[in-house]
Amino acid sequence: MAEIEAAQPAQVDVSKSSNDPAEGYEKKCIFCKIVNKEIGTELLHCDEEISCFRDIKPGAPHHYLIVPTKHVGNCKSLSKENVPLVKCMVETGKEILQKNNITDLNDVRFGFHWPPFCSVTHLHLHVLAPASQMSFMSRLFYRLNSYWFITADQLIELLNSKGDTN
Repeated sequence: MAEIEAAQPAQVDVSKSSNDPAEGYEKKCIFCKIVNKEIGTELLHCDEEISCFRDIKPGAPHHYLIVPTKHVGNCKSLSKENVPLVKCMVETGKEILQKNNITDLNDVRFGFHWPPFCSVTHLHLHVLAPASQMSFMSRLFYRLNSYWFITADQLIELLNSKGDTN
């Protein structure tokens, strides 16, 4: 019996190290797999809070996805408490653009697909630049003032107003 108990803590320790990514990790989520390096996608940025990688179907010459490193649901699941996270995602997007020599932030689109129009339920910010070079279809998919796409500023405004109405 003592031998079995001695073996169990070692097993717990091993699973604990593999559980670190599991905290806030959805095993069926493609973005969780990317962030945890289970899929060979190049991470352009990765820290405890935010990760960034290129979109596999770019809508502009520079199209990046900024995601929370831990799994967070879509825009509708957010509250006023998530405003700092959304702002951090935008700032990370700006940093990635600057590292890629995009300095005209007036020709950039930062936004989210509004459920049910998002293909992955892990919160992700689309960063598209230059927006003026987006294709016709991309202009449709990432269209401002549409039912399916909301800018980061609009989302922040919406989340800030949530606290006022409660």
